[in-house]
Amino acid sequence: MAAHLKDFPHHHYTLEEYFALERVGEARYEYWDGDILCVNGTTKSHYIISENLRTKLAQALQGRNGRAFSGGVPIQTPSLPPYRHPEVSVVCGKPVFVNLSGIDVLTNPIIIVEVLSPGTEHLDKEEKRIAYQKIPSVKEYLIVAQDAPHITQYRRPGRRWMRQDFGDLKAALELTSINGQVLTSDIYAGITFK
Repeated sequence: MAAHLKDFPHHHYTLEEYFALERVGEARYEYWDGDILCVNGTTKSHYIISENLRTKLAQALQGRNGRAFSGGVPIQTPSLPPYRHPEVSVVCGKPVFVNLSGIDVLTNPIIIVEVLSPGTEHLDKEEKRIAYQKIPSVKEYLIVAQDAPHITQYRRPGRRWMRQDFGDLKAALELTSINGQVLTSDIYAGITFK
């Protein structure tokens, strides 16, 4: 007789257990209402796309009062506590951090980027997107596929969010929040699609 996952006892983790893991672990984890999910990228494409994005956003910010952070910097998400680990985030002006149980967490990103993975795709497109869009400072959220050239950009030029999709490697993403531009071909540089 085969065992089913639902037949095994399920441990509900406390926030204290989660913070203890975050402080000692090398990997990045996210807390999801009693569950702990490892959110490290696991493919070469994921790593390359993430680094391309951080590099290009940092270049777009040169000479300005802004900074692009890698996925090691957690973002506070008050509607989905305690925080999330996007692949890249951008701050204009002074970065503001709060300390949550010994972990410095960024509170004022203007751009947040997630690179999709099969295990977290639904969360990135739904729960995380909603939580990120509730952060007052966030003006743009990018969701980047790694298995095909596709980027979904959410922008908040005023009070409402607008969505635009890019599937062409010749497209240019206008990042109005930083008055910059990133080419999709630069985001996917070094990636070969099947």
